[in-house]
Amino acid sequence: MHDRLAPLYSQHLATLRERADKALALGGFDHLVIAAGTPLRKFLDDQDYPFVANPHFRHWLPLTDTPGSWIVHTPGHKPKLIFLQPQDYWHVVPAAPNGYWVEHFDIEIVRNANDAVSLLPGEHTRRAIIGPECPSVPGAQANNPQPVLDYLHWHRSYKTSYELELMREASRIGARAHRAAEQAFRAGESEFGIHMAYLAAARQIDAELPYASIVGLNEHGAVLHYTHFDRTAPAQSRSFLIDAGASAAGYASDITRSYAAYGHSEFQALIDSVDAAQQAFVAKVRAGQSYAELHIHAHHVLANVLREHGIIRMNPESAVASGVTSAFFPHGLGHPIGLQVHDVAGFQQTEHGGTIARPQGHPYLRMTRVLEPGMVVTIEPGLYFIDMLLDELRDKPAANDIDWAKVDFFRSYGGIRIEDDVVCTNGVPENLTRDAFALI
Repeated sequence: MHDRLAPLYSQHLATLRERADKALALGGFDHLVIAAGTPLRKFLDDQDYPFVANPHFRHWLPLTDTPGSWIVHTPGHKPKLIFLQPQDYWHVVPAAPNGYWVEHFDIEIVRNANDAVSLLPGEHTRRAIIGPECPSVPGAQANNPQPVLDYLHWHRSYKTSYELELMREASRIGARAHRAAEQAFRAGESEFGIHMAYLAAARQIDAELPYASIVGLNEHGAVLHYTHFDRTAPAQSRSFLIDAGASAAGYASDITRSYAAYGHSEFQALIDSVDAAQQAFVAKVRAGQSYAELHIHAHHVLANVLREHGIIRMNPESAVASGVTSAFFPHGLGHPIGLQVHDVAGFQQTEHGGTIARPQGHPYLRMTRVLEPGMVVTIEPGLYFIDMLLDELRDKPAANDIDWAKVDFFRSYGGIRIEDDVVCTNGVPENLTRDAFALI
């Protein structure tokens, strides 16, 4: 893996330096200073929450657990890493920098946070400091200038070859863990037991995953962000929805699969229909495709799925216009993904900022941009049987065109979501998720 990454990293860093030079010029700054960040302290406690490094820091370096460190980029100069390696017997001290990337940085190792700050460009210089505002670092408080962020976020949408290789690895880890989770479900494990099987196969602890895993059996599949983890298996496991990812050097995968227990053929048939629709949406991840329009298209296709399975009796146009599809598919089709699960700039109009509004009536869509080569997005359609939304639907005129007996039958299965991470290319899209599963 490292042999493959070394030449890709060199090109990646050259791209980041070029982008940083332009961002600094736009904002009128001489230095880009990027904080790894420091852990957040728990309220009324002397312990911290798990540390999550600033994504801007991770963009430059494959370092995810070096709190208090800094990157300094000054146009025309070799980038500098100020690496905090404290004298500490309470925690594991980060190992000295090593690997395929170290030759590209001037590295200074310091023992405390004050020494790190003293090596940054001084407060009298024109410095753009990118980092969290809380907790603040005395002498180096983040200013996060908007013109700089807008430019960097816009261009972060276009993944380098190095980034794509790390995302492929994150997908491979995630797919392996998903297979273990499915096997645990088939063996009758509880949600907690399935989650433990997932972690063991991923070889990552909860804090290392890019987001909190969703592991829902039966009706729990209807809770979009279900993270409860029942410790006891239900008397009968009818269905299983898992939304879980993995990390590779700070890059995320985001994968969702839905399963029917053996013998539950009608729910399996519905899963198969959603899966076929999802793969058709993936095929449309092409340069020039409006993501917002793809989301609307998905509503029409899923309306057909609902109709084919006897759940609704209206045509797709009426189902979408009346809000019926939004009751069964209440979230967006997906989102940008990369250093963050819900990556930045999904609504950004240009590299200078601005916003592309969501389509009216679709408040939870997380991306409205036109797809371009290098972008990576998730495609995650779903159909759910959510009591609150169905109760609201019963009071609408469209309720007459819904087979409520069918709805009641499917309630016990919760819902379906199928999610892949997809790269927009100059031609056929690259499905990171399906490719990873195919390797198993």
